[in-house]
Amino acid sequence: MGARLSRSGSCLSLLPERQAAGRPAERRESDNDSLDGLVRREDIAQFPYVEFTGRDSITCPTCQGTGRIPSEQVNELVALIPYSDQRLQPQRTKLYVVLSVVLCLLASSLVAFFLFPRSVVVVDAGIRSVSVQFDHSSTTVLMNMTSTLNFSNPNFFSVLVQSVNCQILYMKTVIGTQQLDNATTIQPLSHSQVNYTVSVEIGSSTPYVYAFCTMPSIKVHNIVVFMQTSVKTSYMVRTSQNSLEAYRYIDCGANTTYPRTRQQHRPSLP
Repeated sequence: MGARLSRSGSCLSLLPERQAAGRPAERRESDNDSLDGLVRREDIAQFPYVEFTGRDSITCPTCQGTGRIPSEQVNELVALIPYSDQRLQPQRTKLYVVLSVVLCLLASSLVAFFLFPRSVVVVDAGIRSVSVQFDHSSTTVLMNMTSTLNFSNPNFFSVLVQSVNCQILYMKTVIGTQQLDNATTIQPLSHSQVNYTVSVEIGSSTPYVYAFCTMPSIKVHNIVVFMQTSVKTSYMVRTSQNSLEAYRYIDCGANTTYPRTRQQHRPSLP
């Protein structure tokens, strides 16, 4: 019993000694590890950046093994974006493209509709009045013929009537001419009238006209004249010209005023 106790006592007494002996060893190992870690970190901090290239790789040409980009190449280098980046995969791209195309087509259609030039409609409304005088000494018939032109502007901008030229012929002989400059300005989508007077003189070349117009036995002294009218209009950067021709009956025996009925002229479609 005493031997067992002594053995057990020796065992018990040896156990703390082993533990006490093992703890300083562990502490020494941990201290060595911590020292080695500090030394390693200090060595890594002093060790420059080096790319470890393999068989199928090369050294970075921009970094040149330093891990830094030269300041003089900052504006020359291009940053690469990974293929999985969301910025390379925008959403609703087709929708935005379709909307942009539709808006561009709509805007261009509206601009073309409002700014596309349309032809100005010019209608000869005939003779408005005739004033007749006679020169008995030279057997000449003098007349002042007032005619009317109706304009229709189907455009969305103003139109300037630059000139109105009229020429009256009797039996292929010019008996009167008239020219008006800057006659009127026609407002958008509106109508306008221009009255112009042409002085006509039928002289000694046709003496029978004077005899016919002054013959008292005839109540109506109608003669036929041929009118050629040229109208020049301008709008935006475009200039157009309209030519009108018509035969007119006039009474050369007395002053005449022709009644006018109000007519509504609609702008013609392009």
